[in-house]
Amino acid sequence: MTDLATFRSETRAWLEANCPPEMRAPVRSDKDICWGGRNPDFQPGQREWLDVMASRGWTVPDWPTQYGGGGLSPAETKALREEMAALHCRNPLNSFGISMLGPALLKYGTEAQKLDHLPKIARGEIRWCQGYSEPNAGSDLASLAASAEDAGDHYIVNGQKVWTSYADKADWIFCLVRTSKESKQGGISFVLFDMASEGVSTKPILLISGYSPFCETFMDNVRVPKANRIHDENKGWDVAKYLLGHEREMISGMGLASAGGGNPLIEGAIAAVGLDAQGRLADPLLRASIAMFEVRARAFGAMSERFIDELKAGRAHPAQPSMMKYYGTELNKARHELQMAAGGSDALEWESGASNGGAAARAWLRTKANSIEGGTSEIQLNIVAKRILDLPA
Repeated sequence: MTDLATFRSETRAWLEANCPPEMRAPVRSDKDICWGGRNPDFQPGQREWLDVMASRGWTVPDWPTQYGGGGLSPAETKALREEMAALHCRNPLNSFGISMLGPALLKYGTEAQKLDHLPKIARGEIRWCQGYSEPNAGSDLASLAASAEDAGDHYIVNGQKVWTSYADKADWIFCLVRTSKESKQGGISFVLFDMASEGVSTKPILLISGYSPFCETFMDNVRVPKANRIHDENKGWDVAKYLLGHEREMISGMGLASAGGGNPLIEGAIAAVGLDAQGRLADPLLRASIAMFEVRARAFGAMSERFIDELKAGRAHPAQPSMMKYYGTELNKARHELQMAAGGSDALEWESGASNGGAAARAWLRTKANSIEGGTSEIQLNIVAKRILDLPA
């Protein structure tokens, strides 16, 4: 068995030889993020990087090899991530299939379901979206009303989902539906279906940022084979809760700096206010604010490392993803607030080529949803208070 030091050196050499130069540049916009799918809009270097990483199973390095993963140990997976960060290698594939559905399938899926879906997720062939929230079921998700009528070997699904991220671009959806009215949590099932199925339609929701990453999703007599139900009928709440923990872990990553070289916060501040004679940021108040932010971000990064290690070892507290999600989103909002503060009134410019179409302002506005999506900050703080701090209800 290869020792960790050898694995690390061989991995570094392989990454240096195989990561395209474009995939080592800082991530500057949504177009720099590869989502894969049936009809991907690849930017230069993205397909090459995705294919070469997927060929080694390194889009999901800790998944078993029979499901398209790399079969790496937790220590090897961590070493791979560290070497990628050191070389400024971008993540080859962003995927709700990897960050949310995959872990749920590994825990609750049948062998046939795992073999059917996981390799396609690992190769970036299918892009997934999440059908959870409804117009009258947000924080109280268990009150969802989208129904799945038993029709023999399949269900007939009717209802509406809302805030479905990238539903208009997704190939498949993992969705919570009501299969029984006898109990709120006990009457929910977890199903998968193709977004190209007859009766499925989407409508983008325009946000204050001017973008439409969220959608309304409508299901009108959609036929869903029962073979696509994950776990037992009326036991979907178990799957939903497990998946939410991984979603909150994913969202907490917003608090960490993006992969790729450079520090957009520092670079933007320098461009806006310049340097003083000592080579420091010229505005002392902004300099102090950024320094404090960097301290918080580094502390969060260290905590994230510890959390991931504990999670992989099965020692993480069940409520810890809520804590990480809350603090990570607060950090991400703070980062964008500082970017806007550094730019002053010029940062509010919305449409010119000089501002890349108002990229900074639009990203800042987008962060306002961070404390809502994946469970509101208020909900996360309640969970932390009750389950970690043991405070009275």
